[in-house]
Amino acid sequence: MSTDLTLGHLTASPGSSTKGLLPQQIKGISFDLPVYLINGSEEGPTLVVTAGIHGSEYPCVEAATRLGREIDPSTLKGQVIIVPSANPIAFKARSIYITPPDGLNLNRQFPGDPDGTFTRAWADWLFQHVMSKADMYIDMHGGDMIEALIPFVAWNRTGNEKADRIALEMANVYGIRATIVKDSAGDLGGTTTASAARAGIPALLTEAGGQGIWKESEVDILQSGVRRVMSHFKMYAAIDDPGEQSVELGGWEWLRASVDGLLYPTVGIGEMVEKDQLVGTITDMFGEVLQEAYAPVSGEVLFLVTSLAMNDGDPLMSIAFA
Repeated sequence: MSTDLTLGHLTASPGSSTKGLLPQQIKGISFDLPVYLINGSEEGPTLVVTAGIHGSEYPCVEAATRLGREIDPSTLKGQVIIVPSANPIAFKARSIYITPPDGLNLNRQFPGDPDGTFTRAWADWLFQHVMSKADMYIDMHGGDMIEALIPFVAWNRTGNEKADRIALEMANVYGIRATIVKDSAGDLGGTTTASAARAGIPALLTEAGGQGIWKESEVDILQSGVRRVMSHFKMYAAIDDPGEQSVELGGWEWLRASVDGLLYPTVGIGEMVEKDQLVGTITDMFGEVLQEAYAPVSGEVLFLVTSLAMNDGDPLMSIAFA
């Protein structure tokens, strides 16, 4: 028999859904967190979906809101918690990468620290009150306001046989071609999905879109993938479109800037490059070359920073290899 689904002051009884804003005060900063609670009429797993961990990644936010509005609790088996804008302060500020109060990247702070600065304390709240409720967890992302990318999914292999098996199934059915498997939950430490995986929760990172815009095709990639996962685990009806067949890649290598300057990539997303190929240059305002970037591996350009401005230490691009 299904039970009530509750988060904060919001409650959805079996066979119903609710939505609302949860007032928050973290480190003296007040804001509201939007939440959808969808409680199926029959028992099943609990799926948690977050979006907007980075404030300027828009297709995932739109995809999450559509899922929250459209999933029918009367035909759902299990429970779905959707947080369509998990970093409301960054969303309001249209912030790239970071959360304004302390300048930290939220997706490097999990599982968080209640005694830390704002972003670390907010990561702790999200982990304790939202992510930890999951039997399965999907964190939807996309290229940030200055990034272009090809759609991909990623998950962390931890050695937990059950969690790894379910995460692999989630990646395979999501319907995005490129799949990155990280060999341990410590890769890119502090991410939502790595922290969930370390806690034994099957977790999937999904990416589509970028450059501060959202397209219907990108929204559809993300929300359709969630529906395919729900269907695969017998939570919800199947959709007609099976999506793309998953291809597991060997990994990815990131290139970063070592100087401030103007970025001039010589490759585009989806382009195949060879090891040691010149993939971009950074110059000063007078055209003098300050850094030449070369591909560390042969593979496909997975994401690419598209802004002219470049800061020391920022990512330039990522290359995925077979």
